[in-house]
Amino acid sequence: MSTSISELIAEKIDAMSASERKAAQTLIANYPLIGLRTVAEFSTQAGVSSPTILRFVSRLGFQSYPDFQGALQEELAAQVQSPWNRAAAIVPAKGGAAFPLMEAAIENIRETFQHLSLQQLDDVTDAISRNRARIYLLGGRFTDPIARYMAAHLKITRPGVTHLVGQESHWRDQLIDMGKKDVLIIFDIRRYQDSLIRFAEKAQARGVEIVLITDQWLSPIARFARHVIAGRTAVPSPWDSSATLFLVAETLIAEVTRKLEKSSANRIRDMEQLRDN
Repeated sequence: MSTSISELIAEKIDAMSASERKAAQTLIANYPLIGLRTVAEFSTQAGVSSPTILRFVSRLGFQSYPDFQGALQEELAAQVQSPWNRAAAIVPAKGGAAFPLMEAAIENIRETFQHLSLQQLDDVTDAISRNRARIYLLGGRFTDPIARYMAAHLKITRPGVTHLVGQESHWRDQLIDMGKKDVLIIFDIRRYQDSLIRFAEKAQARGVEIVLITDQWLSPIARFARHVIAGRTAVPSPWDSSATLFLVAETLIAEVTRKLEKSSANRIRDMEQLRDN
């Protein structure tokens, strides 16, 4: 599988100039549609010059702007593929791969963490670890089990953690208590869930800091998110694999526990005492 544009950005952003970073941030926030417009339209929205857009595209490894747009169009087509479309595209494994799905999932994990910067991981860990923040977690039809899993662990390491469950109307009711000090972690993969997008927009309007954990093609929620972690999900199956997203969640759980080492240790001890009693 070729490297996605979001992965290229994560890999190369530390080497970008300030103006190139503005172009990258504009693309992520309007992914992928702004990149399908003209150089002039892209540069105007990003607030940078047209030559900066071309340098940005070149830094990502594309020979020309049309090549860059061609890659975006391929990603846009992949975003909306149904399981039926994916099943038709699967090539049967030939000798040597006894468990092709397992091997693809392992490669997805390897590639995801190769492109995930330590700074990106630290920024998300810091957000989840803030003492005064309330942490909300939410997922879609196939990703909500990851949100529930992560919430169950975070509730042990720190107070103020809520897994948003049930119907969309219930999530909206929670908005009244959400504000600028709070963090919303959303898991969303293709084909992206409209209810999650609507909720993210409302939460962002209230100043909530959004962490999006998504696939390599980027959920539209990226336009509302402060932090975006993209994990690879495509495997030789009609269904995407969430193995990488689970490992991203477990990595964040481990990092938050380490960062809150003293307070989380005390909290875990108190919980164990309550259970013993």
